[in-house]
Amino acid sequence: QVQLVESGGGLVQAGGSLRLSCAASGRTFSNYFMGWFRQAPGKEREFVATLRRNDGSTFYADPAKGRFTISSDNARNTVYLQMNGLKPEDTAVYYCAASRRDGPYYNEQMYYYWGQGTQVTVSS
Repeated sequence: QVQLVESGGGLVQAGGSLRLSCAASGRTFSNYFMGWFRQAPGKEREFVATLRRNDGSTFYADPAKGRFTISSDNARNTVYLQMNGLKPEDTAVYYCAASRRDGPYYNEQMYYYWGQGTQVTVSS
């Protein structure tokens, strides 16, 4: 079992920055990908970014490229999402998720463990 707890969400003005954190506990050694998804009001959950733990490779959805950076602190079993240049359309609940094996990293079905979500609101 893996427990994931997100933090760092909040209210920020357009153009501002936020850093989300995802602290993992339990059988963290079993995690393959650790990443972020988001769900805006009235929309489906979508992939944002993910990190392959064994080599540190990172992958991003198009809206996140150039603005968001995913990173990890392995000693703390924590994954971060640095979000810069935030836009109102980034407003969503952001979820941390962990997969147990390799596969299509952008597919939410690959992720077995999920956090409770943290709200990000970007005002115009």
